[in-house]
Amino acid sequence: MASKDPKPPSKRNFKEKAKREMKDYIAITIYLAFFFCALSTYSTLLLRKYEIEYLNYTFALVNALVIAKVILIGEMFGLGRELERKPLYLSVFYKTFVFGLLVFAFHIVEEFIKRVIHHEPAGTVWHNLRPEETLAKTILIVCAFVPLFAFREVGRVLGEERLHALFFKRGAAENPALFSTQP
Repeated sequence: MASKDPKPPSKRNFKEKAKREMKDYIAITIYLAFFFCALSTYSTLLLRKYEIEYLNYTFALVNALVIAKVILIGEMFGLGRELERKPLYLSVFYKTFVFGLLVFAFHIVEEFIKRVIHHEPAGTVWHNLRPEETLAKTILIVCAFVPLFAFREVGRVLGEERLHALFFKRGAAENPALFSTQP
């Protein structure tokens, strides 16, 4: 007689999906936080040359949290899936570009909301946006997205377990059974 699982399948599936999404959120956040904190450190060192004190890791960490959530929401809506059957490099660059545009659009909306909250006229968003700064930020984020999406796409193709084994298990890279397509 088979043992009965106390949780119905839908609850179990929801719990597993929530756990996987939280794990993805944490991993993306850690990667982006590392990248943004490195940029913040670089900015601090660069500005110190001009005797300007600037150190803001809080902004880097909040940005990592928000952008990680934007990525997961975009993935939830299937953004970037169009080229997943093409060669991996096309999928990586396509997702990098599409999610870069999504983050750019999110930044514009964020600035708009910030101006409205601070009781500034909504029209000042475009006037005060400083396009060269916004473009520079977007380019840096896109550069951070290339290895992020490359890693995620390799994980999608190989499977999370295999990718995890490659990075964290001793001798996994030399194990041909790891790359076998048979169960």
